[in-house]
Amino acid sequence: MEEKPYVQRPTRVSGNYIMDQTGAELVHVIFSMKESVGCLAEALKVFKDYNVNLKKIESRSSKRFENDYEFLVECSSASIGLDRALEVLRGMTHYLKIISRDGGQDASVPWFPRKAKDLDRFANHILSYGSELDSDHPGFTDPVYRARRKYFADLAYNYKHCTPIPRVEYTEEEVKTWGVVFKELVKLFPTHACAEYNHIFPLMVENCGYREDNIPQLEDVSCFLRDCTGFTLRPTAGLLSSRDFLAGLAFRVFHTTQYIRHHSKPKYTPEPDICHELMGHAPLFADPAFARFSQEIGLASLGAPDEYIEKLATCYWFTVEFGLCKQAGQVKAFGAGLLSSYGELQYCLSDKPEIRAFDPYKTSVQAYPITEYQPVYYLAESFDDAQRKLREFAFSIPRPFMVHFNAYTHNIEIIDSKSQLEHLARDIENEMQLLVESMKKVNNLID
Repeated sequence: MEEKPYVQRPTRVSGNYIMDQTGAELVHVIFSMKESVGCLAEALKVFKDYNVNLKKIESRSSKRFENDYEFLVECSSASIGLDRALEVLRGMTHYLKIISRDGGQDASVPWFPRKAKDLDRFANHILSYGSELDSDHPGFTDPVYRARRKYFADLAYNYKHCTPIPRVEYTEEEVKTWGVVFKELVKLFPTHACAEYNHIFPLMVENCGYREDNIPQLEDVSCFLRDCTGFTLRPTAGLLSSRDFLAGLAFRVFHTTQYIRHHSKPKYTPEPDICHELMGHAPLFADPAFARFSQEIGLASLGAPDEYIEKLATCYWFTVEFGLCKQAGQVKAFGAGLLSSYGELQYCLSDKPEIRAFDPYKTSVQAYPITEYQPVYYLAESFDDAQRKLREFAFSIPRPFMVHFNAYTHNIEIIDSKSQLEHLARDIENEMQLLVESMKKVNNLID
């Protein structure tokens, strides 16, 4: 039996938070002034009077109040006069919300990104970097491999949002390692993978260069996924914390590695590598239902308390990583940890493991091993059914607002006021009118 590969596990909460140059946490304050003319100058004077150093200032039209503006300022929590400044500012505003990265005093919720560009701010806060390998890693004593890992880490570290992913010329040895994995897995996909995966995989071969003798480029795969569902790939130098990894999914962004496992053990990897990412994860991000489900997990994580981040990450583990689904009366695999592991893909559909119905309330508290095959798997009736159940679970998360992903601006909107509800209702009404008129035209064509 092959050695059990370690797959991407966004369940480790690290302390790698966004900080200013002094090491202090950054606090974000969103407010809307009672008066419009000269109001920003008055607000900035409050911060100046109490010696609060501002790192960033943004303004935008308010969706909470008609014909009004909102301001977002970023400042250091180390500022001694911050609490007093906010107290004074509250008396000058008709809306003020404090979002702190560490959920400290006066913070409503932990900090989370509001637009895709914000992912740049934590993408490099990883748990290990480049050639920093554990002593039991197959490549630990290989200086050439460690240098290669640092090369990939540097590429990811310098990546910025909305720029092309650097193309890589993989070595002959790396391509050979990929080929070993590719050759073994494609034998099992027709009988073990879900129908959606088997529909999409040939398209990856045709459009993205999936072949035994070629490692696809992340940029090519990312462009293909964007055309299909709006999902994109973003290179990362290593494992992110649970909160940061899940936040990326809210924007339909998947953080992925670009390096490959050590050639001495082509069927084993102690951390996610490009075989796991491209063979396991990438194809299903081209499926609309799976893309919606994945994004649902990400949206639920935004601003959630730490204990719920752990629960959502566990749901992720038993679905996106190790999920099973029912199709035509048979059980099929859709989790990336299964689809990229020749041994476990066979094991999960045998009579050895226990299979339970996916229920976020129960699944989210299930313990699991990371160094051996799973003793328990969860079965989803469909991706749409899993999304519905996860959304119901998300409603139980204690946060004072709901979030909405604006597909036009790719921004996250906080829904916490009557006027925003009215805006959202109008958008839904417009979509419903489109749906009704489309149904009429389709019915006329049928008649």
